[in-house]
Amino acid sequence: MAHFKTLLKQVQAFVFDVDGVMSTAKVYLHPTGDMMRSMNVKDGYSIQRAVKAGYPIAIISGAASESIRIRFETIGVQEIFLRITDKRPVFEDFCKRYNILPESVMYMGDDIPDYEVMSMVGLPVCPADAAPEIKSVSKYISHLQGGEGCVRDVVEQVMKAQLKW
Repeated sequence: MAHFKTLLKQVQAFVFDVDGVMSTAKVYLHPTGDMMRSMNVKDGYSIQRAVKAGYPIAIISGAASESIRIRFETIGVQEIFLRITDKRPVFEDFCKRYNILPESVMYMGDDIPDYEVMSMVGLPVCPADAAPEIKSVSKYISHLQGGEGCVRDVVEQVMKAQLKW
């Protein structure tokens, strides 16, 4: 198995889950029924830098909130998939459209719905508070929890390894 630092240099695209990765595991319920999330601005900044550097980025989430779409569109992400229960077909389509091999993708997830895709990619990573099953397939576990800068941690490491930070 290749060393984590070596794998950073092979990343050509990023894919992220939202709840538990971009936001904390806590959600607040608004009286309208919408879930209110807190997201880390440093995570957003790193994604914005990755977009500007030309990396294809996808958000694949089971969440249904349009506020998620607005957040990621604002920072330049074009591939935003919400209400997804089976992430594999969406991931495979993303790879085909960008002509990217799954082995060259870094995927960050935190729970069981991410397991199948994380088992397919070259660099599966997760936050410190991910489910044990996800930690078992991850090649890197951030020292930071979901919503607390774990995305910035991995994006910055990839871009620095590729001299793009």
